[in-house]
Amino acid sequence: MENCDFATTEKVGEGLFVCVSKSHRFGTDSVLLANFSSAKNKDLVCDLGTGCGIISILLHKYYNPRKIYAIDIQKSAVELAKQSVKISGLEDKITVKNSDLKSASDLPESFFDLVVCNPPYKALGSGVASKTKSDLIARHEYLCCIEDVCFAAKRLLKFGGRLCMSQRTERLPDTICAMRKFNIEPKLIRFCAKNKDSSPWMFLIEGRKGGGRFLKVLPTLSIYDQSGEFSKEVKKIYSAGGKF
Repeated sequence: MENCDFATTEKVGEGLFVCVSKSHRFGTDSVLLANFSSAKNKDLVCDLGTGCGIISILLHKYYNPRKIYAIDIQKSAVELAKQSVKISGLEDKITVKNSDLKSASDLPESFFDLVVCNPPYKALGSGVASKTKSDLIARHEYLCCIEDVCFAAKRLLKFGGRLCMSQRTERLPDTICAMRKFNIEPKLIRFCAKNKDSSPWMFLIEGRKGGGRFLKVLPTLSIYDQSGEFSKEVKKIYSAGGKF
C-alpha cells in the first residue's frame, strides 16, 4: 500500500493504481464485472457510479477501450476516482464527472458502445441499513434503483450497444424486467458462487439495446477452490485479466 493525499492506493496492474478510502472501496464483484464487460478497443464506455474508479481502471487494463467516461453523484468519490486516474497516468483515457446518472445531461445521448454499472444491491428498506451515507448510497437503492440504471443506459447507448451489470441473485427478476422495460434485451448471464458446492449469490449480466430475445447462460464461476484459495479462473482474472 502507498499513501496519497487522502487515502491509500492499491496497485491493480503495471503502473495502475486505485485510491481507496473507508467510504469508497471495491470488492471482487467490481473486478469480475470489469472483466465480464469485454470492451473493445474502439468502444466508447460509460461507467455509472464509478466510486473509486476501479472498474474504469480495470477496463483500461483488460481491454484498453478508446475512451471511458466515469460518473458518480458523490463528490468525495469523484475526487478519489480523479486521483486514481491521475496517478495511473490515464487522464487522456478516462474522464471523471460529478453527475447524477438519473439525468447525466452533460453526457451525449446514443453515444456509447458500452455502459457498465455495479449498482446498489439492496432495495431501499430491505436488510440492515448501512450506517454511513456513502455506504447507504453504494449498497441500497437510496439515490437510484435498477430501473434508473436501465433508463440511463437506454438514453446513453447506441442502438446495439451493451449494458453490463452485476447484481445479487434475488434481484434477477427485477433486473430482467427493468432491462426489457427500457428496450435492453438480456443476452448473456453468468452466475457466481462461493465454490462449486454452494448456490450462486451474484450474477453478471449483459443486455443489448434493441437486441432480439435469446439468452445464453455461461457456466457458473466458482470464486474459491476447495482449499479456500481463489479459483484458477479468478486468479487469472486478477493477474492478467483473462477473459471469461
